[in-house]
Amino acid sequence: MKRSDLGESKLTPNFIGSWIIDYSLCDEIIEYFEKHKQKQIQGSTSGGISLATKDRRDITLTPQELNLPENEIYKIYFKSLFKCYKDYHLQWPFLSAIVNDLDIGSFNIGKYEPGQHFQKIHCERGSLSTLHRLLAFMTYLNDVEDGGSTYFNHYDLDIQPKKGLTLIWPAEWTHSHKGNVLKTGVKYIITGWLTFPK
Repeated sequence: MKRSDLGESKLTPNFIGSWIIDYSLCDEIIEYFEKHKQKQIQGSTSGGISLATKDRRDITLTPQELNLPENEIYKIYFKSLFKCYKDYHLQWPFLSAIVNDLDIGSFNIGKYEPGQHFQKIHCERGSLSTLHRLLAFMTYLNDVEDGGSTYFNHYDLDIQPKKGLTLIWPAEWTHSHKGNVLKTGVKYIITGWLTFPK
């Protein structure tokens, strides 16, 4: 068996959509995070606590918690995210052939301190328990000048956090990524998944 060369593709997209959302949303989410220290958990992953995989503090919220009065900011955020998704959908209309509606599952607001990062290269749909994830989303809530970028290894793409920069990308192995070490300052994000309806 030997590989066959199909020739150079005329279109080589990375399928990572990007937009800038309202800065004031970012400020309010950071304020929420800092105000709710009792909800923060260090190194929380789907497999339990693992600082070797993810070294950051998170607040995890469920869709049901969006109805609490103190969480109104997230309803506003998801309206903004939905506009990004609609534009993503316009760029990739085949999505409508496989799904009409998507759900939002649990999502995280996270904070990195200097020296921290999500060091493990991973994808967002990597086991039977995550098969329902179709797309991942992330918004950087502040500017980061020194380290803290997100690196998509298959594309050799390094994305530096900028306040309001919102990304949507496929949850598949094709979009494996990691977070590079934050050298100075802090880095705040909100991240989660758009999932097939249950």
